[in-house]
Amino acid sequence: MARIAFATSSPPITTVRVLRRRFSVFASVNPKLPEMSRTYHHSSLEVIGGGSERFLPALKDSLVKPFNAFPLTGFNRHVETIYAAFYRSVPSVRLRRECLRTKDDGSVALDWVAGDDGYLAPESPILILLPGLTGGSQDSYVRHMLLRARSKKWRCVVFNSRGCGDSPVTTPQFYSASFLGDICEVIAHVGDKFPKANLYAAGWSLGGNILVNYLGQESHNCPLSGAVSLCNPFDLVIADEDFHKGFNNVYDKALSRSLRRIFSKHSLLFEDIGGEFNIPLAANAETVRDFDEGITRVSFGFKSVDEYYSKSSSSKVIKHVRIPLLCIQAANDPIAPERGIPRDDIKANPNCMLIVTPRGGHLGWVAGEEAPNGAPWTDPVVMQFLQFVESRETIDGERSFEDVQQIQV
Repeated sequence: MARIAFATSSPPITTVRVLRRRFSVFASVNPKLPEMSRTYHHSSLEVIGGGSERFLPALKDSLVKPFNAFPLTGFNRHVETIYAAFYRSVPSVRLRRECLRTKDDGSVALDWVAGDDGYLAPESPILILLPGLTGGSQDSYVRHMLLRARSKKWRCVVFNSRGCGDSPVTTPQFYSASFLGDICEVIAHVGDKFPKANLYAAGWSLGGNILVNYLGQESHNCPLSGAVSLCNPFDLVIADEDFHKGFNNVYDKALSRSLRRIFSKHSLLFEDIGGEFNIPLAANAETVRDFDEGITRVSFGFKSVDEYYSKSSSSKVIKHVRIPLLCIQAANDPIAPERGIPRDDIKANPNCMLIVTPRGGHLGWVAGEEAPNGAPWTDPVVMQFLQFVESRETIDGERSFEDVQQIQV
């Protein structure tokens, strides 16, 4: 059983964490970096972005190979999505839980890999993982990333949002696609615990959308050194449109069941709450949209669900991202539609790179050496990117502190 410790989110008065604004400038001014070549990625992959020229060489070992989805699952996006959800192995990882009390008296759960404090140096890089909607540290794709990062001597922590992964709920508020209060406090807390370490983050699905929203809106004050977004819906209006079409209704109903289950555990917090909340609608939600109408959009001050989806789409802020960001999408993702990808803004941003695989489904990517039951194809790509950025974080033993925008002016 995971050990539980409550921690305050208030930073120590004596601790000053220096923001490291770093890799993009170093890369921009280093004349020795190789020119981008088509040989750095296979034609089966779409690779674009203003940062591609700098990041691609580090990923060529993975990207020069064709993307070959596992034959028995890759022929259909729904088969691949469902197979990964039900049949991908779930590695055994011993976790230590830390419950963080937020400034509004809410709670989130941070699951650290147990034993890391005695195994890793204080300056070891830290990877913060943000699972998808209703997801948590119990999910297979999260567990595989924990193992891979730890094998590279990275410290890992899973950020379980309110109510997810059995995280406690202590106020009548869950979380949303654009609420940044919790992620700001989590990153600040992790940074205060390990002031000598560089911080990174990776998010899947809704977790990816939250992460990119954070990177864009906190661009001038972001303490992260790099980030990865996977199967991000980007444009939630488009994602909502497709969510109600054909077989996608199966996912909609499955996620709404998970939301109802989380709500039912904490329903007493919402008794007699009043206002615009529609508790019966949320408690009996048949779709994610029902739940968002009953609780989410009201909790976070939106006039309608459509306004919530529109203003919470990370596609609107990715142009403001100022740290290295890798986005990985599947062209056939049923939940994060390809047409929602903000390609033009990614191309224009010198800190961003996008990889689109021809297949993969949603949270699937059943391909690569460990297919069909092992880690997804994306895992080695993610770690190669993060290790490359981390290797550029130290120049002659010192941290660089520069800003890409100064170079662009």
